[in-house]
Amino acid sequence: MDMPLVCVSLRGCTINEVLKDAASATAAGADLVEVRLDMLWSKKEVSLEELIDTESSKDNLKIKKNVVFTPQELDYLDLDSVLVSLRQGIVLPVILTCRPKREGGYFPGNEEQRLEVLRKAIESGVSWVDLEININVEERDKLLELAKKGGTKIIASSHVLDEAPISKEIIQDVKDNIDLGDVIKICYNSSGRTDGINLFEAAWDLKNSKIKTTIMGMGQAGDWNRIHSPILGQAIVYSTMENGWHLAQKGMINTADLKIAWEMLEYN
Repeated sequence: MDMPLVCVSLRGCTINEVLKDAASATAAGADLVEVRLDMLWSKKEVSLEELIDTESSKDNLKIKKNVVFTPQELDYLDLDSVLVSLRQGIVLPVILTCRPKREGGYFPGNEEQRLEVLRKAIESGVSWVDLEININVEERDKLLELAKKGGTKIIASSHVLDEAPISKEIIQDVKDNIDLGDVIKICYNSSGRTDGINLFEAAWDLKNSKIKTTIMGMGQAGDWNRIHSPILGQAIVYSTMENGWHLAQKGMINTADLKIAWEMLEYN
């Protein structure tokens, strides 16, 4: 069984946080890491909320951590310096991503400025760059040509904020964009079993094709495809160094927990 590459998505808002998490990901056995450049243009604010568990026989006090990311001005970040630090400070292959606000990202500038960030990312010689499928066709072609010249691989991604459609529609989304990247990454919001099953079925039906994919849900049952990615033929599975019960609600999974699950399911 071919195992998928394990990519840890780093959630740091400063270069020091990113480098620290990258070192932890390396120790955890990750194959590569994703650096969200758009998050480096944000500040993280954490607040604690007290919750009373009224369903138990006793009122148990629980503490919920709320995290808010606030985008900053464009001149907040020295991109050239960041790219040098990433190249020098991370030993694993890196996926550079600059997610726009329309897909849940934090980049503060306009699309032209964001495309310039992606161009510089490719020119830095990084292993991978994530390019959204809905980028303007002409601009995308320029970035693809630049990546081809420099040997940078491309993840063609789509993060749909709607709930997952039936599996046939997900498969068609993949096939419609087969020529846009080395790996096709399709993510939908997922709110429960029906969405989880649709995403699982789509990945299952594509597992014997030559298309390299990663199909995931963002929300409840979104972690099913991550856990079972080895039998689904997924090219890359995304995990996190975060811990906590909240991960399942987001469809995410801790890297160590993912590897434990694979051992228990005898996927290794």
